[in-house]
Amino acid sequence: MTVQTAVSFEVYPPRSPDKLPGLHESIRALDSVSPEFISVTFGAGGSSTRDSLDVLCFIKDNTHAKPLAHLTCVGTTREEAEGLITSFVESGITEFLALRGDLPEGETEHRGELHHAVDLVDLMNNGISHSDSIDRIAVAAFPNGHPESASIDEDIETLLTKQSAGATLAITQLFFYVEDYLRFVEKATHAGVTIPILPGLMPITSPTRLARVVELTGERNPHELDHRLQATEDPQQASRHRYFVVRGHDS
Repeated sequence: MTVQTAVSFEVYPPRSPDKLPGLHESIRALDSVSPEFISVTFGAGGSSTRDSLDVLCFIKDNTHAKPLAHLTCVGTTREEAEGLITSFVESGITEFLALRGDLPEGETEHRGELHHAVDLVDLMNNGISHSDSIDRIAVAAFPNGHPESASIDEDIETLLTKQSAGATLAITQLFFYVEDYLRFVEKATHAGVTIPILPGLMPITSPTRLARVVELTGERNPHELDHRLQATEDPQQASRHRYFVVRGHDS
């Protein structure tokens, strides 16, 4: 019996319009392996909501994959969030990854009416006229703990709250060791989490990239991987591409 493993990909809107044809070409290539969905980050690199929506619509109209939209809520009003979600749904985008998002540079306090991802999940599931049109609400999960939480137990309670609010899928924060993921999934399942908890994979292909990921996430440095990358001079050598970590998200 052959078990087929579903895959998905994440892309981000290009920083300049001249990069868009290259992104379209990449999306078509990704579609050739039949991913379950292709997610698009929310205005990454200074791009606009319109940029994200344009990429999502390209995926919807030109691939067999489902487009999944990242949405953040920090600093937004309920009315602003409702309008944004409605505009996406009316464009045919019905799957979302609900995130809190990062504070704007220089700010230390959360403003707006939606302070956490669970507020956005609840709004999607219960608070807008198009709630019945939304097919999937994904959220973030943290195998090694969110930087603002006191413990893994607190992270699991947060995930349970998101599930109760209507989340149907969780995608984990970055981790380097598979046992961290397995331990978290086992503990979350025992606590009552029933939604799938998926790892999203990101290749680490250079010592510089690894150092930056460790700096951004606060994860402990994976010394074996670090040593192997340092010892590999050719960035195209296959040994580098065997190592993956999970894409990070904010709660």
